[in-house]
Amino acid sequence: MNQELVKQLIEEAISENPTLFLVDWKISPDYSIEILVDGDEGVSIDEIVRISRHVEHNLDREEADFSLNVSSAGVGNPLLLPRQFRKNIGRTLKVTKTDGSKEFEGELILADEESIVLKWSVREPKPVGKGKHTVEKEEKIRYTDIKKAIVKITF
Repeated sequence: MNQELVKQLIEEAISENPTLFLVDWKISPDYSIEILVDGDEGVSIDEIVRISRHVEHNLDREEADFSLNVSSAGVGNPLLLPRQFRKNIGRTLKVTKTDGSKEFEGELILADEESIVLKWSVREPKPVGKGKHTVEKEEKIRYTDIKKAIVKITF
């Protein structure tokens, strides 16, 4: 199967809607094509169908019998691209660092091309006297230091 052709077809289909972007795609040895897309305002079923049809109708099943799965990034999918992080500003993320040193959970307040900033509140002992007080913390984390980042859903 021609990987360049598949990539071109995916890019053509996604370029028709500028709010959509490709998260990941792959072709397995048994010609199973997996495409994962996301959108700045989500991804509708109609868009998934449109992308699927564009790719499927432009590939020749006589050349290689393939299966095709086009899906949108769901709530449980880790965030991979800066654009996905920007889309989720204001939401709570659970971030695991690559060095395994720390896991952060906080509100995503900033996302640029190189890093994110999380903010959260924590109760700490008062510097003077007894008791605890609430302290606001922030952490800037580079994308290269993120092992996994998931949007945390709260009810």
